[in-house]
Amino acid sequence: MSDVRRVVVVRALRGFADGFVSVFLASYLLDLGYSPLRVGIIVTGTLVGSAALTLAVGLLAHRVGFRTRLLAACGLMGLTGVGFLTVEAYLPLLVIAVVGTLNPSSGDVSVFLPTEQAFLASHATGPARTRLYARYNVAGNVAGALGALLTAAVTGRVGFLVYIAVAGASAAVYVRLRDDRPQPPPSVRPLEHSRRVVVTLAALFSLDSAGGGLVVTSLLVLWLDLRFGLATETTGAVFFVLALLSGGSQLLAPRLAARIGLVRTMVFTHLPASAFLVLAAVAPDAWLAVLFLMLRSALSQMDVPARQALVMAIVRPEERTAAASVTGVPRSLASATTPALAGWLLSNGHLAAPLVLAGVVKASYDLLLLWRFRDVPIDDTIP
Repeated sequence: MSDVRRVVVVRALRGFADGFVSVFLASYLLDLGYSPLRVGIIVTGTLVGSAALTLAVGLLAHRVGFRTRLLAACGLMGLTGVGFLTVEAYLPLLVIAVVGTLNPSSGDVSVFLPTEQAFLASHATGPARTRLYARYNVAGNVAGALGALLTAAVTGRVGFLVYIAVAGASAAVYVRLRDDRPQPPPSVRPLEHSRRVVVTLAALFSLDSAGGGLVVTSLLVLWLDLRFGLATETTGAVFFVLALLSGGSQLLAPRLAARIGLVRTMVFTHLPASAFLVLAAVAPDAWLAVLFLMLRSALSQMDVPARQALVMAIVRPEERTAAASVTGVPRSLASATTPALAGWLLSNGHLAAPLVLAGVVKASYDLLLLWRFRDVPIDDTIP
């Protein structure tokens, strides 16, 4: 098995665990007796912790080999599963959420992310890089769909045993990684040559993620329960389909980007997805809300491989891990600021508000991104 394939395989394994936990977590915490507000705070804690750790890896760990970084992340993932398996008290559980790797999102907010993205960028160039990122993301999305579907068959703490097992399997794959070279150390300060454009993109991505934090999978599960009374089994099937749509659509992104450019691909697919989210919020029936969520999922993730390829293309090889972190960490922090707000809105009966607010914020990001980078040529070379 090639090293690139190993990274894609682990992305699939981790996607399976994340897809399972993102649906399982809210129900599990509610069964422990926690209010929607407390569930939202724990979700916020997972995102804050991931952001801090990802930043540290991106800025400080470039001298450490790829394999070493990824195995350490697998170890932390296993310990996170053990913590949630054995602890029920709220404050200790919140601490574990902050320092651990649990991902309440259908996306990948993860300490693995900057290292894996930089690794893949060093193994492909140009359009091949966008296609590779699409494969990487699709593997995670499809596996996440299977994880969401498994939720119906698992109850209680068994879910965290699955999470621990995935951490062990991921480590078993990464221990065989042959390419363990550290990235070349930067001769100047991190992002010295690309700081301005990276910071601009980070700010825009953060706006998008703040909107996304209102509708992470765990909170959408809670919303469907409160709004329509959908059972966990039904919700798991719904998110199985949503994840398949999100994953499969990313395979179209490289072709679209080759025709209209990375930035335009990001905007022209993401903007209608935001509109579908608002429509789901005001849908009078469960089937119609689910339909709008499906339409949203068919478009909302097509920007992901384009975004990843864009960030890797505008920086030097030695800056890639830092760039992935600096654009990813603010996204994580921004998404961490809003789940508690969504929990508060849901707790007070404002059931449509989180989805409507998310759609408006994300649409604003799309328009600002297009305005700021409207002059970028089709090949997306940025001076």
